[in-house]
Amino acid sequence: MAHHHRQNRQTMISISAEHPKKRSVEGKRQVAALVFRISETGRLQFLLMTSLGTGRAVIPKGWPMKGLPDYEAAATEAYEEAGIVGDIDRTSIGSYEYLKRSTSNIKLVSVEVFPLRAKRQRKTWPERGRRELGWFGPEDAANLVSEPGLSRLLRAFHPIATDEWARSRADRKHP
Repeated sequence: MAHHHRQNRQTMISISAEHPKKRSVEGKRQVAALVFRISETGRLQFLLMTSLGTGRAVIPKGWPMKGLPDYEAAATEAYEEAGIVGDIDRTSIGSYEYLKRSTSNIKLVSVEVFPLRAKRQRKTWPERGRRELGWFGPEDAANLVSEPGLSRLLRAFHPIATDEWARSRADRKHP
């Protein structure tokens, strides 16, 4: 399990997206897809995967993409990192922060999260074989991730009637 570094200030989170595109102190911002599905037994499950550098449990995320709205960039990350295709919401459900480490420094990054209902996983995708992937219930997923803000988002997320939710977003499909 990853070591948790306590910060002096509370991690910022906006479950109701009251502060869309909130920026961290350094102004670094990423976008992420909270990939979910409803199992055959009717249980909510989230897709988690290992990060490339540290092997931590993470959700698909990356830097905003020039010319794409943030929600489409998040959907693109879900495809590139996990082969997931589905319906993405245009509205963020909130954000969380994490420390991004590189060889030369550490930066505080704010991640804006967009829910994506998984429809299928493609047979091939750009990062296939580079990460371990798994589906987890909300409590297990929340316990596996290292970031307290992401853990809170996982515990708080409840899709509305999923068939109705998917139909209402039929025009928001991502390839």
